[in-house]
Amino acid sequence: MDPRFGTSINRNGGTQLNNQRIHMLPDQKPIHNHSFPLNMYQNSHNFRGLQFDPPTTSSSPIVSSSTENELHEDCDLSDAILGYISQVLMEEDLEDKSCVLYESLDLQAAEKSFYDVLGQKYPPSPSYDEGLFSVDQFIQSPHDSSSLDNNNNAYVGESESPNGMSVSSTSKSNNVIDLLDSPEVCDKDQMMLKFNMGFQEANKFLPAGTNMLTDFNAGDCQLPTGSRVRKGTYEGDEDDQRSVKQAAIFQDATVRSNEIDLILLCSMGQGDVALRLLRNKLRTETGKDMHKDNLPKSLTKGRGKTRGKKPKSKKEVIDLRTLLVTCAQAVATDDRRNASELLKQIRQHASPFGDGNQRLAHCFANGLEARLAGTGSQIHRGLVSKKVSAADYIRAYYLYIGCSPFRKISNFASNRTIMNMAEHATRIHIIDFGILYGFQWPTFIQRISQREGGPPRIRLTGIEFPQPGFRPAETIEETGVRLKEYAKKFNVSFEYKSIAKRWENVSIEDLKIDENEFLVVNCMYRSKNLLDETVGVDSARNVVLDLIRKISPNIFIHGILNGSYNAPFFLTRFKEALFHFSALFDMLETNVPRERSERKLLEGEVFGREALNVIACEGWERIERPETYKQWHVRNLRAGFVSVPFSREIIKLAKEKVGLYHKDFMIDVDNDWLLQGWKGRIIYAMSCWKAA
Repeated sequence: MDPRFGTSINRNGGTQLNNQRIHMLPDQKPIHNHSFPLNMYQNSHNFRGLQFDPPTTSSSPIVSSSTENELHEDCDLSDAILGYISQVLMEEDLEDKSCVLYESLDLQAAEKSFYDVLGQKYPPSPSYDEGLFSVDQFIQSPHDSSSLDNNNNAYVGESESPNGMSVSSTSKSNNVIDLLDSPEVCDKDQMMLKFNMGFQEANKFLPAGTNMLTDFNAGDCQLPTGSRVRKGTYEGDEDDQRSVKQAAIFQDATVRSNEIDLILLCSMGQGDVALRLLRNKLRTETGKDMHKDNLPKSLTKGRGKTRGKKPKSKKEVIDLRTLLVTCAQAVATDDRRNASELLKQIRQHASPFGDGNQRLAHCFANGLEARLAGTGSQIHRGLVSKKVSAADYIRAYYLYIGCSPFRKISNFASNRTIMNMAEHATRIHIIDFGILYGFQWPTFIQRISQREGGPPRIRLTGIEFPQPGFRPAETIEETGVRLKEYAKKFNVSFEYKSIAKRWENVSIEDLKIDENEFLVVNCMYRSKNLLDETVGVDSARNVVLDLIRKISPNIFIHGILNGSYNAPFFLTRFKEALFHFSALFDMLETNVPRERSERKLLEGEVFGREALNVIACEGWERIERPETYKQWHVRNLRAGFVSVPFSREIIKLAKEKVGLYHKDFMIDVDNDWLLQGWKGRIIYAMSCWKAA
């Protein structure tokens, strides 16, 4: 030890430390033989279960001139104190003590914020030395005999230790043992009282009439109707605990209902009638919205003073598409100043509740803002992880097939082709890449149940990308349960298997191919999510096509999203995506009322999420990579497939079904591809293939 920190005894009853005198309290006994006062450790050498050795005493007489003895004794004393401190710091359960939490700086900051909101002055924070006892200023025990002086500068208390000895302390003391062992700090009743007082203060900020906590006794908490809290935290059997843990896992309770049956069984019977009624209702409501837009503002707001005058409506015309392209150019050149100004201007005219152009601008502005901030990947992962119930998606799907013929025509052409080619098959095995909710298959089960000679045995293998979370196959497993219910309803022998893997990692052994089955591979509009050659040498698209070629299905039905926004250059990709999504948003604006919640789900959770991924993500994180049907035609030929045309009957019926919708929907055939689009722009395409 450094001699400068030597200690000497002063005859006046104090201890001399570097020319500074520290006086002892009157009731404190003098130190004999240069030994540390150890009477408090004579009975027990442990602290809260922590064993430690008492410091050794020296038997040498007091000789102020002997420097060597002083250094030796100081070393012994310092080693003992440091050993004790190290053992206290090594104690693992100190952070679990409730009384230590009161001294946290975070708690003091939280308390101060509440006092600031209430307009009251926060009590002065104690100094570092006083921090250990500051909680005593707010928690007083009935057994506490301490008092505060008038100036609040000194705290003198006397409490009885577990060993029966009296220990006095001051506000300048750093005795951690006294604090942890004092009953007034860790008294559960006092802590509960303080909790109630704090809750009453916080309850003042709630709206009037809100009774957040009606009764609080011994941990029994009652919340308003609709909320559930577990009563008795430390009580309850094992079954109760298990049920609470299971409730944390989100599951859709509704697999089938009358509403879902009408939606998914819309090809015939009551489902077909309900779909026609929905189509007419949408047409009527959309016509009313268009009529309101054409009326002057003075007429829509009611009678005004200028009834006889011609209304003058000056509406500022903003070309949002031009603004979006200009902003994308600024983002591409990393011109953050101009990009931020353009984004601010776009935000003033964009809205998720406006017309089609305003909603489109809102979605693309979100993508540009995320790309500018570099948070596109995090936002997209958050949107993908966002839990939306299957029932909500089913309702949005119903609105989609009610306002557009795209999915209805695809399901019809695919199902009718399978039924025609497997007319005499007794066992059908369908491998569906991208099954997700399986909207296509309830109508197929319903139709094939009416086949002459009885329905075949159906085996369905649903393949889907693993979903984020602890249950990657939860969605497709739920789909299998729903499809089994429909198979049971229509008396069809049905077997289902789910595979939650990346498609390029699926092997032939996973599919369990049987030569005696009629094998069908179905992939509708999901191959756009496979990575291409710009990410890796071994393209996932070619790997999946090679797998399908090896299993040699009787028929391969391939539906694709026709898009050109897969360019590696951002600005080119942005413009193509803007053209593509403009057609989709315009289609919804023309055929769906603006107030429909299902439309908001389609625009936000489906189209908006895809647009954000195209704009704000790069590399393998950009999963929206559509190609044109001509590009896919070349890929399929290169993989060893030959195209199979749709039958004339299917094409004829498909055109008749499209005629039931808006006149701007189009359907055509090109090079054995069935094309669907809106106002001349091709959006979807599908074709049939066989192994060469």
